[in-house]
Amino acid sequence: MDKPKVLIVEDEPAIRDNIQFALESEGLATVQCGTGMEALPLLEQAAIDLVVLDVGLPDVSGFDLLKRIRANHRTPVILLTARNAELDRVLGLEIGADDYVVKPFSPRELAARVKAVLRRTTLQPEPPPSAASDSALQIDKDKRQVSYCGAQLTLSKFEYEILLVFAARPGQVFSREQIMNRVWDEPNQSLERTVDAHIKNLRAKLRAIKPEVDPIITHRGSGYSLREDL
Repeated sequence: MDKPKVLIVEDEPAIRDNIQFALESEGLATVQCGTGMEALPLLEQAAIDLVVLDVGLPDVSGFDLLKRIRANHRTPVILLTARNAELDRVLGLEIGADDYVVKPFSPRELAARVKAVLRRTTLQPEPPPSAASDSALQIDKDKRQVSYCGAQLTLSKFEYEILLVFAARPGQVFSREQIMNRVWDEPNQSLERTVDAHIKNLRAKLRAIKPEVDPIITHRGSGYSLREDL
């Protein structure tokens, strides 16, 4: 079996080399580049399984590059940022990042996070009960595909797995803590606002198809639930 391949987008050669050594020591293959404009062709040319993306690139903001990646690719992305502000972390997650690591960081910690995201990408979760054939929401668990009112959705890994939690028990209210425990490998390392950011994106994608219905109900002070009458 081919090794998972990680694209490292980082302009500092020493940091790039440390990341490469840590990832390859864990049995992963790597590809490196120092600018955002080099990264986009590599995503098209190589079979990339995950991107480690520095926010502070010399030619383009990592946030802007993430937007361009998400326009055409579902490849998982971990952001590297020197910014420790919660707003920056939430912004990255709202744009579509799968995780983030704040500089300075341990290369071993980054390698562990890369492997955790790859596990979420490749391992199938426990399947929820099949949706009724007349339901507007259809989930093909074998292909990890979701359709809503006949339109196929493009979801991030977290959005998909959160939707699986909801679809398993429509109408049940799940707290942020319950969602984190079911979806994240390391829930204690995540913020409750991280859950809110992913649910905001998921809700927007569903409402873009059927604006008159809000499929996800917010229960103030309690959590979220999926409508039972979809």
